[in-house]
Amino acid sequence: MRVVTAAEMKQIDLQAIEKYGIPGIVLMENAGWRVVEIIEGIISEVKDKIVTILVGKGNNGGDGLVVARHLLNRGVQVKVLLLADPEEFQGDARINLHIWQKLGQPFYQVNQVNGINIVKVALLNTHLVVDALYGTGFRGTVNERVGRVIELINASNLPVVAVDIPSGLEADTGQINGPCIKATQTVTFGLPKLGLVVEPGASYAGKLHVADISLPRVLIENKDIPRQLLTRELVSSWFKPRLTTGHKGTYGHVLVVAGSRGMVGAARMTAKGALRSGAGLVTLALPGNCQPMVAAALDEAMTIGLPETAEGTLAGSALEEILQACKRADVLAIGPGLTTQPETVELVKTLLPALDIPVVIDADALNALQGATDILSCLTVPAVITPHPGEMARLLDRPLTEVQNDRLNVVCKAAKEWQVVTILKGARTVIAVPGGKLYINPTGNPGMASGGSGDVLTGVVAGLMAQGLTPEQSAAAATFLHGLAGDLAAERLGQRSALAGDLLTHLPTAIQELKIS
Repeated sequence: MRVVTAAEMKQIDLQAIEKYGIPGIVLMENAGWRVVEIIEGIISEVKDKIVTILVGKGNNGGDGLVVARHLLNRGVQVKVLLLADPEEFQGDARINLHIWQKLGQPFYQVNQVNGINIVKVALLNTHLVVDALYGTGFRGTVNERVGRVIELINASNLPVVAVDIPSGLEADTGQINGPCIKATQTVTFGLPKLGLVVEPGASYAGKLHVADISLPRVLIENKDIPRQLLTRELVSSWFKPRLTTGHKGTYGHVLVVAGSRGMVGAARMTAKGALRSGAGLVTLALPGNCQPMVAAALDEAMTIGLPETAEGTLAGSALEEILQACKRADVLAIGPGLTTQPETVELVKTLLPALDIPVVIDADALNALQGATDILSCLTVPAVITPHPGEMARLLDRPLTEVQNDRLNVVCKAAKEWQVVTILKGARTVIAVPGGKLYINPTGNPGMASGGSGDVLTGVVAGLMAQGLTPEQSAAAATFLHGLAGDLAAERLGQRSALAGDLLTHLPTAIQELKIS
């Protein structure tokens, strides 16, 4: 599903109206209908219920007035609160305000002196609030009076349905610069807006519904829009059924180079992630003294003991053995638990340019590239990197706050500059492709913020690449499945108690839910 900016959505609406001849008031009517359908799902018996609708002067307010009319027809007691003078309404919004007036229905002007008291009284006897104040064109901060209204709504603990986007939220960034509606559910029209699917906007949107308002399909499936929200349908479409004649060699061989003394868990998690994702063969290469304990605990993978330093990390002399092992593998996953011991860092920096198989680079292999990211640009094989925000900040030599405040631009610029598929982990993980595509992942939860979770993801990415998915598909699909496994684990165990190992346990169910054979 494509994800749009406010300008892109405005252009789609204009084309629907001007090129395809769909009147704007028809789109507004359809939008109102879709919101009413969601409200009926929240309030099972709407008749005689009380709904308060906050209406702004723009098209968003017009949508809200359509909602008011249809709820009235269903026997709902509707309170319409205007945040602007009636004379300020224009176009289709003005038409719907006039319809409301012709029905003999009152409205209350909250923009007047006693407006705040009107809101307080309305909220005392209301079952649900509809936010139709500001649409996707909003930028900056709401004025003081509107801010006070928003604060009252948020403090009411009533269910709130936002029309298209919560008021106070910027559609293009997801940023909130002042008071903002904290919606229970948001009904957005045509396509999801960028600010609704990235944080912090996603948390203010609540449950997101993308409603069909009869926009031509050719417009909403426009491939020129570079951003996509990952969905079950999209991810499952990348997988082919397994052959009845398939064998372990058919589904790829992953080589994992990871681990050190005291950090063998990271190596095991990565290997298990590759196995659970469906790779036919997995070999784990790690420091020699660590091999016996790992081999005893990892029945399904092969292991290789490599030369090590006095600190129990991979030694520089391991280079040739790793390159020989790469000749028997289809994909290399490198980084988890390696440490940043200087000799190991030099090993990583020497190894990467010498590779002739695709590579997934994570954790300490990324840390080894601090100040040496030109190595990424010089790779001659397909690559996926999987930094968390701290690792990305170190790679870019930028403050962590800058990375977090500009995640989308950061990840896109990194992918383009380094020419690698880039997964920037975190709440609403984003995946950027060198050619400009951006995927936004809706799965996952705070319970996944525990040691080993990223190691599992690295293994899953490598496992999918070994099975024939492109680096782009592998990165996006692995992120979606990884997050879905985390959601399943949290549902069963709770966010506080879920461990990285539980992601491995629930990954098969996640794969089954997508009907991937």
